Amino acid sequence: MLPKKVKKRAALLTAILFSSLIAIFIILKTLSSNILYFKSPTDIKNSQDNSINKKIRVGGMVKKNSLIISGAEIKFTITDFKNEIRVSYSGTVPNLFSEEKGVVAEGKLQDKKYFIADRILAKHDENYMPPELKEIIKKNVK
Repeated sequence: MLPKKVKKRAALLTAILFSSLIAIFIILKTLSSNILYFKSPTDIKNSQDNSINKKIRVGGMVKKNSLIISGAEIKFTITDFKNEIRVSYSGTVPNLFSEEKGVVAEGKLQDKKYFIADRILAKHDENYMPPELKEIIKKNVK
């Protein structure tokens, strides 16, 4: 039979381990509901899963001569030089947003060719490009 001291330590260790597992489970569950996936127009076109009504981020370059501003609505095309997706956005855009510049739009897909953005992210100088976007463009330009 185990001494009383060893039983107390084993019980304490079990309680700590159980509490840690519960905390990790809660943290991971909370984080998984807040994850936004970054996709390029090619990723969206090639994907089999329908991300419709799921919030995602679409990144690429704003296609030249695709920017249409009508009232509060802005429509433009994001391209990764291989595929394109049409984006509709209502609101103000960052100062650095322009044609032939990198952009990340956050919102929901209506279908594989049309994206409704809730937010436009372009909070960088004109020389910066997200690493994911650099890789995608390098792959698609070759």
